Amino acid sequence: MDDKRNMITAILLSVAILIGWNFVSEKFFPTPDKPDVTKTVAGPDGAAPAAAPGQPAALPAPGVPATAPQAIRPVEAVLADGNRIPIDTPAIKGSINLVGARVDDITLSKYRQTIKKDSPAVRLFAPAGTKAAYFASIGWSAQGIVVPGATTVWTASGTKLTPSTPVTLSWANTTGQTFRIEYSIDDDYLITAKQTIANTGAAPVAVRSGTYIDRTGKPTDPHEQDSWTIHVGPTGYLDGKSNFTNYDEVEEASNGTVSYTAAGWLGFTDKYWLAAVVPAKGEKVSAAFNSLPGGAYRAAFARDLVEVAPGKQVTTTSRVFAGAKEVSTLSHYQDDQGITRLSNAIDWGWFEFFEVPIFKLLDWLFKQVGNFGVAIMVLTLIIRALMFPIAQRQFGSMAQMRLVQPKMKALQERYKDDKPKMQQELMKLYKDEKINPLAGCLPILIQIPIFYALYKVLMLTIEMRHQPFILWIKDLSAPDPLHILNLFGLLPFTPPSILSIGILAVILGITMFLQFRLNPQATDPVQQQVFKIMPWLFMFIMAPFAAGLLLYWITNNILSIAQQQWMYRKFPQLKAAPAK
Repeated sequence: MDDKRNMITAILLSVAILIGWNFVSEKFFPTPDKPDVTKTVAGPDGAAPAAAPGQPAALPAPGVPATAPQAIRPVEAVLADGNRIPIDTPAIKGSINLVGARVDDITLSKYRQTIKKDSPAVRLFAPAGTKAAYFASIGWSAQGIVVPGATTVWTASGTKLTPSTPVTLSWANTTGQTFRIEYSIDDDYLITAKQTIANTGAAPVAVRSGTYIDRTGKPTDPHEQDSWTIHVGPTGYLDGKSNFTNYDEVEEASNGTVSYTAAGWLGFTDKYWLAAVVPAKGEKVSAAFNSLPGGAYRAAFARDLVEVAPGKQVTTTSRVFAGAKEVSTLSHYQDDQGITRLSNAIDWGWFEFFEVPIFKLLDWLFKQVGNFGVAIMVLTLIIRALMFPIAQRQFGSMAQMRLVQPKMKALQERYKDDKPKMQQELMKLYKDEKINPLAGCLPILIQIPIFYALYKVLMLTIEMRHQPFILWIKDLSAPDPLHILNLFGLLPFTPPSILSIGILAVILGITMFLQFRLNPQATDPVQQQVFKIMPWLFMFIMAPFAAGLLLYWITNNILSIAQQQWMYRKFPQLKAAPAK
């Protein structure tokens, strides 16, 4: 009767853990349910951003007109309208719209939307009038004179923007003010815009310049939502600290505006991509995030008003980052261009001090071996080697527990009707035999931050995106694509995450079962039943996680088994010790 009750208790406890973990993992450890696909997103009606009615006085409004839903057209059709200067660099392709002087056409040459070889390049920016309008603007505001706006047609000197050929746009009003924007670009993702206003009129003019990122809508993919572990949304270095705002906060703010008195940079981050506006190094600007009509958002900074006397001109410099959140590239811009804490566009979280070294080691290993899966396995071997002394102490503790099990069994039989006395005698036995029953938990506790760091690295860093291993594992940052329940893809349905048991998950369960078999048996009957179920419980828990994480855990289990077998061969008396 007691055995049945223990079994029922163990099963109920295991089910509770399984269901509870599924909820926790979906909330705090989101994983894609298929290989990553980069999608465009849009607001509820697909409208382009409209000028914010609650725009702070410090920020000029570029006057982006609203677009009716029926006017939405495909990106290709809008780009075919002409009036564009091509952009061509090793990292990005696109164009600048001469109407409004917007950078509104950016695709990332090195990254594909899916793991298919013929998949199109990832599109970051798209022009107004498309479903997912997303673009950068350079603007001015002033009183008493006409400044260029969203419908201004600029004149270009230069035919293509490349790292070696800048392009200058110019426009003049009827009162003697000429506006110029000189665009230049590097080999990666940084566009520099020198804004000049030359006053040839009869009177001084007061103007303010600013730079904007406008975005229609926000990600609709559930794995691209802001979560406890991955920030998606407005971000920047604002008021002297890294800022991780979410879209809801901007919408709920007074007048749909969240303002800041200083900015190093600001913009919108997705899981792998970033669009941000950056003032010149050390320049004082005000900044804001805005919620605009039509489900659109804006990140903007502006400078103070300056007076331009007749015959004089004023030049300011703005920068636009539009690209992938590559760790080395962000660090380069942070260190060499003075863009403060740009590396925080990757939301490393509280454990950045630990996660970044894990990433750098893993990335270095990848460059040596050429395969991220092999790099993960080598990383696991390195971690196991560093933890070898601790693991030896763990094994020694388990061996001592195995040796004294007959004495423990005798105490349990003697005091089975007096639980407090039994616990007291067991503690005395541990003390006399110099056993620490908790020593075996230390390696597990150490594994938790390592596992979490590797989770963050696999989920956040674009360097891991779409990285293959062998055979059917085409993306280590995504879950195992072959599920047993749909006969490895032969049946046309995708199992729910809690039942998406793949080959790697089964291997994980088997290796954990073999590892537990080598450990001394628990004395408590409930614990015995739980440990029997635990490997298969973990099989379900870990199945939805990235394949790279399962590969790490499997490798760790195999190394643990090998180490224990080696210890048994070295000390055969431990294996021969009674376990009853």
